[in-house]
Amino acid sequence: MKFLYMKNLLLFLLTIVLLSCNSESNQPDVVFNKYDETVALEAQQNHENPRMKFKLFQSKVLDMNEVFKPFNAALSAFSEEEYQSLKPLIIEQNIPTIQGHVKEGKLSYEKLTLFYLYRIRKFESDSTKSLNAIITLNPNVLEEAKQRDKDRKWGILSDVEIYGMPILLKDNINTEGMPTTAGALALLNNKNTEDAFIVKKLKENGALILGKANLSEWAYYFCSGCPLGYSAIGGQSLNPYGRAKFETGGSSASSGTAVAANYAVVAVGTETAGSITSPSSQNSVVGLKPTIGLLSRTGIVPISGTLDTPGPMTKSVTDSWIFLNAMLGKDNKDPKSFEMPDKDFGDMEDGFKGKKIGVLTYLLQDSIYNSNVNKIKEAGATIVEVNPPRVGLPGFLTLLNIDMKYDLPHYLKSDADKNVTVTSVKDVIDFNVKDSILRAPYGQQLFEGIVKDTASKKQLDSIKVTLKENGRSYFNALKEENLDAILSINNYHSAYSAVAEYPNLTVPMGYKESGEPISLTFVGLPKTEGKLLILGYAFEQLTKVRKLPENYQ
Repeated sequence: MKFLYMKNLLLFLLTIVLLSCNSESNQPDVVFNKYDETVALEAQQNHENPRMKFKLFQSKVLDMNEVFKPFNAALSAFSEEEYQSLKPLIIEQNIPTIQGHVKEGKLSYEKLTLFYLYRIRKFESDSTKSLNAIITLNPNVLEEAKQRDKDRKWGILSDVEIYGMPILLKDNINTEGMPTTAGALALLNNKNTEDAFIVKKLKENGALILGKANLSEWAYYFCSGCPLGYSAIGGQSLNPYGRAKFETGGSSASSGTAVAANYAVVAVGTETAGSITSPSSQNSVVGLKPTIGLLSRTGIVPISGTLDTPGPMTKSVTDSWIFLNAMLGKDNKDPKSFEMPDKDFGDMEDGFKGKKIGVLTYLLQDSIYNSNVNKIKEAGATIVEVNPPRVGLPGFLTLLNIDMKYDLPHYLKSDADKNVTVTSVKDVIDFNVKDSILRAPYGQQLFEGIVKDTASKKQLDSIKVTLKENGRSYFNALKEENLDAILSINNYHSAYSAVAEYPNLTVPMGYKESGEPISLTFVGLPKTEGKLLILGYAFEQLTKVRKLPENYQ
């Protein structure tokens, strides 16, 4: 009897120990702790760039411990040793290479996803390296990755290159099962939405939605002169090439920083006028702003139905091509949507031979631009100097104001969660005023300007015509000289290409003496994405300048 008692006691104690261990395994290995940012913020006030004089770094509302909670057990079983062993297979590798590792059995989609989750947690939990890049993660992504591994064995979508690739979405793109906030507390309850059209296409092609990236709140059409990459929900996005030293670019700030730091294979950004090209340039990644209408805008929090477009942000031109194709499709709900024209622009290996490239004369004063133009010339391209006509963009802000005044309420009524209480720009302003320190620490001047703008529809229609004419006039050499592309820098001419509805492709071309990235931007005629990607690929192979940020190896 005594023996039986002792046996039962031991079993009871063993059960307690096992339960305790199991409980501990469900706890995060790394705790996201708030840190004292006082000294860092004081130092920022000496920054020469007024937009870099931050009021805060950390989000006041986001709890990353909660974001990572669904993955605690899986990450506890994923060691630093395994992470290090997988790095050569994943870091800075393009999609075809990663898929090759999967086919060879060196990697699985589950391990690939775990790797990114571990890497995000590793850096984002470190107060000296965090980029404030992530707003939320897909709680089901590991189960979905496991299913991709099972389906691959049966050959399901096995020839689709985006299949099984973990990707990030800018947090203004509706995604089932995750909030879509545009970085704004007014949309904190925007949790139950249908997938945006491009998200449906990505899922149909087997992509894994890893999570949502931070952004400039309301796609940077909210406050005036405020920091790029700041949102009330996500906090201040930071540039991995120089945390708090270099701007992230906006508004797809963390779509750029996350790709640069290898937090995902690729990411989706959105652009109205520079919001893909700017962060891509600032973070030394490839950014494609397509012809407006090539990719659907349905289910994306808008600024302007006239100018908005999503686009891929990647580490290579090859990935940009693959990613773009995975999102294509005509959307009957989007009046600008069209099918990709079936045109043969040639082979990716065609290079610059026989190509006619326009360069902007005044930009040749930039030594990095000049040097790369010479490389393109030596590679066989004919270089034509271009001096665009002096044309302005009158009424540009009015276009954005009036479009957003009507397009945002349409989104809130048709595509947002019914629990979202705001129905207009004015409602958002009133909501923020109730706690401006938390909800709008940099003000909301642009939103206030939207409400004050009384331009009529007739005036707006006239403005649109003028802007489009002026934008196309600025790049008239494309047609007059029969150019394959015109070369710009970063997002210098994004507003002109936006109103012209011309595509842009930005590709890393070097780093300034300070270490700040700088990129070459190819501007082409509508529906010539294929041509731009071929040119971008040729330039990428010619220069091969992109490098991993030093502290994110």
